[in-house]
Amino acid sequence: MATNVVNLDALIPREDFAVSEKGNDFKRGDTFRITDLLPGAFTYAALRKPDFQRETANWSPQKIQDFVLTYLSGDLVPAIILWGAGGQVFVIDGAHRLSALIAWVHDDYGDGKLSREFFSNDIPPEQLRAAERTRNLIKKSIGTYVEHDLAAKPNNKASTEVAERAQRLSSLALQLQWVPSTDSKRAEASFFRINQAFTEIDPTELRILSARTQPNAVAARAIVRNATGHKYWSAFPEEVQVEIEDVAKDIYSTLFTPPLDTPIKTMDVPVAGRGYSAYTLPLMFELVNLANNIPIIDASKKRRKGDEDTRELPDDGTKTLQFLKNTRRLVYRISGTQPSSLGLHPLVYFYSLTGRYQPTAFLAGAAFIRDLDEKKKFSDFTSVRSQFEDFFIKHKNFNNQIVLKFGSMAKGYGHIKDLYTFVMTSLLERKTEGEIVSLLKNDTRFNYLLTVNPESVTNAKEGAAFSKDTKSAAYLREALGNPPVKCNVCGGFMHKNSIHIDHEKRKRDGGSNALNNAKLAHPYCDSTEKN
Repeated sequence: MATNVVNLDALIPREDFAVSEKGNDFKRGDTFRITDLLPGAFTYAALRKPDFQRETANWSPQKIQDFVLTYLSGDLVPAIILWGAGGQVFVIDGAHRLSALIAWVHDDYGDGKLSREFFSNDIPPEQLRAAERTRNLIKKSIGTYVEHDLAAKPNNKASTEVAERAQRLSSLALQLQWVPSTDSKRAEASFFRINQAFTEIDPTELRILSARTQPNAVAARAIVRNATGHKYWSAFPEEVQVEIEDVAKDIYSTLFTPPLDTPIKTMDVPVAGRGYSAYTLPLMFELVNLANNIPIIDASKKRRKGDEDTRELPDDGTKTLQFLKNTRRLVYRISGTQPSSLGLHPLVYFYSLTGRYQPTAFLAGAAFIRDLDEKKKFSDFTSVRSQFEDFFIKHKNFNNQIVLKFGSMAKGYGHIKDLYTFVMTSLLERKTEGEIVSLLKNDTRFNYLLTVNPESVTNAKEGAAFSKDTKSAAYLREALGNPPVKCNVCGGFMHKNSIHIDHEKRKRDGGSNALNNAKLAHPYCDSTEKN
């Protein structure tokens, strides 16, 4: 999924099948008309999405424009599949189609009244930009719903094209199909069967959907949406909900601020990349698993005995909260101003030479830091950190090669983590950069790694404008080659989110607060290593 997708998740509320009445098997309507989707319409008020359905945020502005125009032109649109439960109507298939039309009718493309209420006015800049692009595209190529509504009235001054479409609106309708079962479990099974048949759900995403009530999935969703949107934790006691939201917001702030803007022109980039992207939820799910000692498995492979990563146990919120606290502890090791923070610079560890965010490298970095913590090896790492970072800046392409060979996320992160461990161990043995490269070539785990000329990482064409990748690569070449700030204790790169002002001469030894006694250091180096 591209980063310029439009978030329409607020337009159809979510509901848990389990709290709904049994489905009704009597005959329902065969169509939805556009007026059924207006604010205040009974049909619209009854619409729900199952709580296990994916976020309605996969369509680009162009795709939304194309679909609205397809509907208004009277072209064929696949039927919407629904399941009725008491007074509610669940969308089993077609949530994006319905939401695109609702967005047009309500003029809400992820930034309108419904969306702002749903996301507590906390909407990422990327979402706002995607919404505005969509609105401008619709206005230019189609026109707003209000313009079409006015064009249907006498003495209108609309263009011929808009007037013709407005006349057609009264006869246009979405075709409906109804899941006949009265059992919510069978209706849920229908959802997965139908959705897998048309567009296969990503295996990791399928795990999250299947484990939606479990602590790891609830914790991941709370982090990703900065504790806004649909509250999967709403059944917990109020005081637990408040604490879950506080911890989730803290994690989100540490990982996703400042927001990422490309091409990269600053060292101040977020630790975990974009807070609004296709990889964010799977990445946070695996981070939560990692922080809570749940195996990270390749979801595309057939499950083996012992691979289960969910605990089918009742949760009153305490497990979810503990999962979040454990995750925050690991996140604080990676970034932040807490005394435990190593303050890893994301451009060194988690971004490619062209400024592309690398989720697999982030997961590997988190696993590496967790291992250092468990084995009490932070001092070892700090003693060689400067050389370690210089090595991986020079050989940033190694991470890309590992992902190309083994795959992303669960498939590749362990290999990157092993590489980190290998390089750190070699540096502790006083090996040089050249000696380490030679050792890698003679090690069957890493002998496929090749040194690559940084100039070859972007596609060059004569007479063409610079791409975003090339612009980012140019900035990173200069910024990483001439870092403005390094830690005065370990010599490692410093990120704006993890800076302590340290006393050159300690206060307890009589050090003053004068400028000439102030130096910059990582929080861990300041609070632990220098002592």
